[in-house]
Amino acid sequence: MTPQNDIETQPAAQRTPWYKRLGLVITAMGPGIIAASAGNDAGGISTYSTDGATFGYKTLWMIFLMTFSLIVVQEMAARMGAVTGKGFAALIREKFGVKSTIFAMTTLLASNAATSVAEFAGIAAAFELFGVSRYISVPIAAITVWLLVTRSSFKYVEKVFLVLSSVFVTYIIAAFMAKPNWGEVIHATVVPQFEPNVNFVLLVVATVGTTIAPWMQFFVQSNIVDKGTSVKNLFYQRVDVITGAISANIVAWFIIVATGATLYKNGILVSSAEAAAKALTPVAGKYATILFAVGLAGASLLAACVLPLTAAYAVTEAFGWERGLDHSFSEAPAFNIIFTFVILFGAALVLVPKAPLITIMVMSQAINGVLLPILMIFQILIINDKRIMGKYTNKKLTNILAWITALVVIALTIVLLVGSVLQKMGIL
Repeated sequence: MTPQNDIETQPAAQRTPWYKRLGLVITAMGPGIIAASAGNDAGGISTYSTDGATFGYKTLWMIFLMTFSLIVVQEMAARMGAVTGKGFAALIREKFGVKSTIFAMTTLLASNAATSVAEFAGIAAAFELFGVSRYISVPIAAITVWLLVTRSSFKYVEKVFLVLSSVFVTYIIAAFMAKPNWGEVIHATVVPQFEPNVNFVLLVVATVGTTIAPWMQFFVQSNIVDKGTSVKNLFYQRVDVITGAISANIVAWFIIVATGATLYKNGILVSSAEAAAKALTPVAGKYATILFAVGLAGASLLAACVLPLTAAYAVTEAFGWERGLDHSFSEAPAFNIIFTFVILFGAALVLVPKAPLITIMVMSQAINGVLLPILMIFQILIINDKRIMGKYTNKKLTNILAWITALVVIALTIVLLVGSVLQKMGIL
């Protein structure tokens, strides 16, 4: 197998006039920014809020370091899509065979199903702030998501959800208005801090899982392929994924700062959406709850649409089955079953009586963190295969960053499991 187009990217970008380059960058914008924005979903907002409320600024260093890891992972996905013209799932089957593909797709389904639970938990939490029962909001949301994606132009709806999600940039204003000790904030950002307890490790794993969610790799790569992006435009796709990673993690960083300066300072734990909304009080006052609810609903609905779709496309692509929203149930049964199952699974678990919504959202991200290294290892091995990638294999620094990310998460998972066992035995 040879790369789709063996043209050097950077020189071509440099030869193009600046105004045309700007136009190409704007055209390329999409997959990276949408993936990163959808990553700041219900699970993400809850996890970052819990980080700040529980441990103050002690996890800020992670956001700084993981920005580089997220850029590496997303850039690899974009490069694989542009060079091969194939999705991540198809490349896993091509290189590793059916058994490994089944394992990888099971991992993806588990990750997406867990995260979908978080999205519907976010929808439930958002509407409960308006006094609407989850037993009303969640079924309606599940039906709405299914109809939006299958029966209308989701591309237009996607923009609406992105606008609603963007209210979380108010955390940036809230952070400044809370007047934190910026010396402490900067110190916590550049000097790693660690607490030797299970709850801290769990939050660290959850933070990794929500910042670099496994589904993002599939989403970005499949979008690159669908757009027909070739290697000659790879430079502009890199701008897209880098912009998305940096902008999303800036918001995440400020969420931790804002909640650390308000909730942690006042001893308020994030046990509910209402508690998480209090961090926006400095900027929104009595309207903080409404502002938080609108953003949470928009972020949850956006991700609730993207996640089932990503899972359905990836699994059907992996096994060469018919796929696509323009196919009927009888024409693409597997695609429609997977898409519908992920939605129903996510909605059903949230409707369990007295289900703790914030805990569900954070735990789903921890599951993502545990599963992330599995898919990252597949990705690293594929992208370093010269038969597949030609001269577009990873450089040494990229490989170092990618392997460090995967190995650190594996180590954290082992520490988490061992710590949990020792805690139950009464040793910790």
